Amino acid sequence: MLNTKATAMENEDILDPSLDRKIPDRLNVLTILTLIACSFGLLVSIWGFSHAKRSYDDMLNMQSQIEDAPAFVQKLAGPDAVEIARRTYVNRVPILLVTLAGLACCTIGAIQMRKLKKMGFSMYVVGELLPVVSAIALTGAASLSGWSFSIGVVISAVFIILYATQRKYLVE
Repeated sequence: MLNTKATAMENEDILDPSLDRKIPDRLNVLTILTLIACSFGLLVSIWGFSHAKRSYDDMLNMQSQIEDAPAFVQKLAGPDAVEIARRTYVNRVPILLVTLAGLACCTIGAIQMRKLKKMGFSMYVVGELLPVVSAIALTGAASLSGWSFSIGVVISAVFIILYATQRKYLVE
């Protein structure tokens, strides 16, 4: 009976074409970086949720300093930084939930792409775009002009493009 199970498992291995395919090096590196970034994103999102009130209070205290600062410092903060901080504080629960959903989609997508499944790319793209769209909806279009938001969008776009170049290795 043990021999029958071993034979059945060998037959399953032969029938599954993804088992004999090696993950390409670039796709391997991208998925590892994604999993690291998602872990970091989880920590940052929990920290942001737990410190939303303090961040808003700090922004209120710094408002006069920002108004007196040079123009390039004001530009880094973005227009109406206090209002964005207030909206972030008010909407901290939906922001956390959407961010966690986006991180879950990115993680699941990366794991699926490690298994060379095309569905993983779609999941990853949804995971990258979901927090961006919700941030605009919850904090307003003014959040688009902040430097940290802009850097995040650029990094997301670069990863989507890099993953898109690896789609040729994905099956089913």
